[in-house]
Amino acid sequence: MNENSPPPPAPPRRSDATRTAILDAARERFAADGYERATIRAIAKHANIDPSMVMRYYGNKEGLFAAAMAIDLKLPEPGALSREDVGRALVTHFLGMWEENEVLTALLRVGATNQAGAERMQGIFADQLLPLAHRVCPDPEQAPARAALASSQLLGLALTRYVLRFPPAVALSPEELVAWLAPTVQRYLTAPHPA
Repeated sequence: MNENSPPPPAPPRRSDATRTAILDAARERFAADGYERATIRAIAKHANIDPSMVMRYYGNKEGLFAAAMAIDLKLPEPGALSREDVGRALVTHFLGMWEENEVLTALLRVGATNQAGAERMQGIFADQLLPLAHRVCPDPEQAPARAALASSQLLGLALTRYVLRFPPAVALSPEELVAWLAPTVQRYLTAPHPA
């Protein structure tokens, strides 16, 4: 190594690996068991660590749940989407997220049966989807209702395809799902208010 070379990267700390193992195990247990039945002991066993380590890093089950279910939807910046294509862009984006990210499925399962999970889901959608709705809807006062209606379609798809696994919903290709849902999401976000 010459004197101008950058130093080699530091190896990952063991605590980072432990935290990752805990969060991965927590997501799986919350998804499989729900919030109420998932226990610190079961999560620790799943992660092959002592339960005291879970408590050390996250304090309690609520803290662990909050950390495990922290999610960035990675929505496009509101200004980056054309108003005319927002429905297609959102459905395509969310479908890709559901296909690749089990955290969303776990959060949906827990949110349907637990108040803390529901509040976490409400916060994520309010913080991340509402700004987009404000930008594209014709009346900013209607943005919360329109974002909720768009969410009903996106979450309904996730529930039927990834949680309940309705065979016809599972059988549809991503292209078919976008073709069916995009016009509805588009209408919810941008159409004039129904009389």
